Amino acid sequence: MKIISSIEELRDQLRGQLRTAFVPTMGNLHEGHLSLMRLARTHGDPVVASIFVNRLQFGPNEDFDKYPRTFQDDVEKLEKEGVYVLFAPTEKDMYPEPQEYRVQPPDDLGNILEGEFRPGFFTGVTTVVMKLFSCVQPRVAVFGKKDYQQLMIVRNMARQFALPTEIIAAETFRAEDGLALSSRNRYLSDDERSEAPALYQALDHVASAIRSGHLDVPALEQQAMSTLAQRGWQPDYISIRKRINLQAPSADDLAQGTPLVVVAAAKLGNTRLIDNLEV
Repeated sequence: MKIISSIEELRDQLRGQLRTAFVPTMGNLHEGHLSLMRLARTHGDPVVASIFVNRLQFGPNEDFDKYPRTFQDDVEKLEKEGVYVLFAPTEKDMYPEPQEYRVQPPDDLGNILEGEFRPGFFTGVTTVVMKLFSCVQPRVAVFGKKDYQQLMIVRNMARQFALPTEIIAAETFRAEDGLALSSRNRYLSDDERSEAPALYQALDHVASAIRSGHLDVPALEQQAMSTLAQRGWQPDYISIRKRINLQAPSADDLAQGTPLVVVAAAKLGNTRLIDNLEV
């Protein structure tokens, strides 16, 4: 595996490659990330991964410097997966001058749910993804469904800018007890780790109720949030949304069986976890 930090060297290495499959990450890799590498290989060749902790998507109250960095361990994992190139730029490589041009998602998608609780987050995400796509020029790129809103925003961005990159969605990789794998899970204490699957269980309960014909959306959302709060969580939201645009479903949508997704974010102790479940 070649480890490259400069954009110019990366482009030289990939020149002439027409089927590059790309997996962007911020490092601290776990089995969920590695499953993305395997999926990428089924859609293209060579497989290129990136590791870059993107300062632009961290808010003023989010500690960029404390984000876990495990580069050597990450390299070993990627080598075992047969990744061809690891693009690992420094901040100076990615942002040699202040990144004054930004990609701004539409308010009705970028400023709801995660965007409401993390203002500016998706502008940072779309800006760095657009820049990474420019560097790698992949035929396909793989994003996990765990970050459901991010996946939708990136997919819409690629379509509206007519980027020559197909966005592939990967199913959420879960531990045996249902907890979605996340780099943030390492912040959980042993007791918190035992409690953490309750988030997925809350989503599953809501999804099961919808499938059973219980369509009082506000009541289902409130009950799920109350259940988590009683267990010591601090929920930001548990929300039933339409898959197509993450807007709240109307009565007609519910009656017609419009595909839905239940999305959630909640803090357990000091760790904020997100998850979702399609209905």
